[in-house]
Amino acid sequence: MNNRSFIRHYHFMLLPGIALLLVFSVIPMVGIVIAFQDFQPTLGIFRSDWVGWENFQYMFDLPDSRTIFVNTLSIASLKIVAGMAVPFVFALMLHEVMNMKFKRIVQTIVYLPHFMSWVILSGILVNLLSLEGIVNQIVQWFGGQEIMFLQSNSWFRVILVASDVWKEFGFNTIIYIAALTSINASLYEAAAIDGANRFQRLLHITIPGLLPTIILLATLSLGNVLNAGFEQILNLYNPVVYQSGDIIDTYVYRAGLLEIQYGLATAVGLLKSIVSFLLIAVSYLLAARFANYRIF
Repeated sequence: MNNRSFIRHYHFMLLPGIALLLVFSVIPMVGIVIAFQDFQPTLGIFRSDWVGWENFQYMFDLPDSRTIFVNTLSIASLKIVAGMAVPFVFALMLHEVMNMKFKRIVQTIVYLPHFMSWVILSGILVNLLSLEGIVNQIVQWFGGQEIMFLQSNSWFRVILVASDVWKEFGFNTIIYIAALTSINASLYEAAAIDGANRFQRLLHITIPGLLPTIILLATLSLGNVLNAGFEQILNLYNPVVYQSGDIIDTYVYRAGLLEIQYGLATAVGLLKSIVSFLLIAVSYLLAARFANYRIF
């Protein structure tokens, strides 16, 4: 079988993925025009009144617009920073463990939450953080007062970031551990012979060896700076914490499906998509510049 036949087979393998992409991502983009219309479901996108930039102007005039954009940026940024720092430190600690059986058990335990949906994890968190939950019981044992964690604007962002790190840091830890295994072991041996202690080997061999991976993950994460976690927040928030927890995606959900403001919801979603696309392009350029990462 010649190379041309192999390439043809690869193209056939791509067809199901391309079909899914067209059906669920490309064709629905026709609905973008709703952002410029006073959309009425009974009239459809071809007969609804055209209002131009009115939905965008109304979006920026809303008193809540600044809140949802600030919340989105702050929550997403905190998740990115914590989501990189925690697995990095944990991977360094786990790498020092010599007992391979214990090491594999720990890796499996911290990796499991990655496969659980936010519907399940949110139910667990609600039970843990309720007034009768185990967290408040521990607080009371130490003489403290009950805390309404999920109804407090002071605590809600902390819970979002902490629970997101708990769910995902096991997956990111594997990436760092894989990068650690690629560091030449002879470098550690040579450093030990020269009298370098464990901290010096960490500082001068391990961290520089992980630096390309850190730069790559950091630059690629820029594309997610407007993705603060729709499923997580939707399952945890309530009107009391809109001030600290309402983000672009949850606002689009409420405005579009609950308040029937289709034009406004589409305008907000379109603006987010445009900014996200620009951030992804910038992150790709930075990854190519600093980590030599290229797709094309």
